[in-house]
Amino acid sequence: MSKIILLDSIRSMQNVWAIFRNADWSWFEKIILTWFTPTPPRWEICKTALWAENTVIWEFFENPIEIINKLKNDWYKVVSVELTPDAVDYRKYFWKKEDKICLIMWNEVSWVSQKLLDLSDEHIMIPMLGQKNSLNVSVAAWIVMYAFV
Repeated sequence: MSKIILLDSIRSMQNVWAIFRNADWSWFEKIILTWFTPTPPRWEICKTALWAENTVIWEFFENPIEIINKLKNDWYKVVSVELTPDAVDYRKYFWKKEDKICLIMWNEVSWVSQKLLDLSDEHIMIPMLGQKNSLNVSVAAWIVMYAFV
């Protein structure tokens, strides 16, 4: 199984670096950073990642649509993590171990864009129990990445 995660316009450096640690721990092979997502090196917060930016391959693409189309051509299944009407509970999501997966995580203000949702093969979601309908993006990434371990 090949696993990568695409971070779409995530504003917080601490969240990006926490996801680097999550990726290292969960054996995600690559992180794709898009739009205005901060990129390494950022010495002031590398402690958050425990230098995982040196152990996880990462690439930056200004436009996520281009890289998503390339991944789809390379037989990646693109899965957005978002609350949509047809989203499947991540605990019930089925994938084959040989699947090539690209998870899309969202901008914490505007969520996954409709363009990226439309390009996605599937949507998965984390059920919310309280009054809020979202989690911190690094926490949500960790929950979903854990399911792929």
